Amino acid sequence: MVDLSVNIHHLKLANPVMTASGTFGYGVEFSDLVPLEEIGGIIVKGTTLERCEGNDYPRMAETASGMLNCVGLQNKGVDYFCEHIYPEIKDIPTHFIVNVSGSSPERYAECASRIDELERIPAIELNISCPNVKDGGMAFGVTCEGAASVVKAVRKVYHKTLIVKLSPNVTSIADIARACEAEGADSVSLINTLMGMAIDIEHRCPKLSIGTGGLSGPAVKPVAVRMVHDVAKAVQIPVIGLGGIMTAEDAIEFMMAGATAIEIGTANFIDPAVTVKVKNGMAQWLERHGCKSVKEIIGVVK
Repeated sequence: MVDLSVNIHHLKLANPVMTASGTFGYGVEFSDLVPLEEIGGIIVKGTTLERCEGNDYPRMAETASGMLNCVGLQNKGVDYFCEHIYPEIKDIPTHFIVNVSGSSPERYAECASRIDELERIPAIELNISCPNVKDGGMAFGVTCEGAASVVKAVRKVYHKTLIVKLSPNVTSIADIARACEAEGADSVSLINTLMGMAIDIEHRCPKLSIGTGGLSGPAVKPVAVRMVHDVAKAVQIPVIGLGGIMTAEDAIEFMMAGATAIEIGTANFIDPAVTVKVKNGMAQWLERHGCKSVKEIIGVVK
C-alpha cells in the first residue's frame, strides 16, 4: 500500500488532499456526500473577528474554464465559530484548519488567538488577500511589508501550525513567501484567486455586484503551477498548492512542482466527492509508477 502521509510543519496529514477555504463550508455540510475522515484536511470558510455580511448579490459568475466570485468573506465571526461550529467538528477524525481574515494586523492576531485556544484545531491559514483599511484598501498580501506585518502579529499569539495563503496578484510571489517565512510562517499556500471581471453585454454592466472578483478553476492552473514551482525553490518551509485542481493528475503536477500538499476548491461545486476521488487516484498513479510514498514525487521537477 502506498504511503500518502505528508507533514506540514508539526501537522501530519494522512494524505495530501485538503479542501480550499470557501468551497467546502465547515465540512459538516458535506458529511452525507463524502466520508470526511478520508480527506487529509478541511480548511473551513474564512473567519473574521466579527460578523461579516459579505458583498451584495450577484457575487458569483461562471466563466470559461472557471468561475468568478466576490462573496466577500461572509461569516458569523470567530465567537460564533468557537461556540457553535467547533463543537460539531472537533470529534470528526480529520484535521480542521481555520482560514483567518482581518482588516488590520491586530484584528488578525485577535481572531487567531481565540482559535489558538481550541484544542482540536491544529492550524490556521491566514488569508492576506484582505484589504488593509489603514492603507486605503490595498491587500496585505501584495507587498512584502504588508504580508510580514500580519504574520509577525499573528505569530506572537498563535502557537500552532501557521499557514499563510498568498495572493497571485503580485510582481514576485517568491519575495512575498520569503517575507512570510522570515516572520515565522510554518507553511505557505498558493495561489489565492486571480483578479478578474466579466461583463453582461445585454445589460451593459458587470456580472458581479462590485465589478471585479476572484477567478478560480482550471483556467488558473498553469499560473498556479508556475507560482508553486517558483515559491518551492525560494523557501525552506512546506508549500501547499492550489488553483484549478480537478483530477489526481492535476494534484500530482502540483506536487512535482514542489507542493507538499494540495487544496481543491472550485471542483467541490461540481463534484462534492472530488477530494476522495483525487486521493484514490493519486494512490493508484503512485502504485502504477512503483512509488512507495507520495513524498517521492514532491519537487522532482527542478
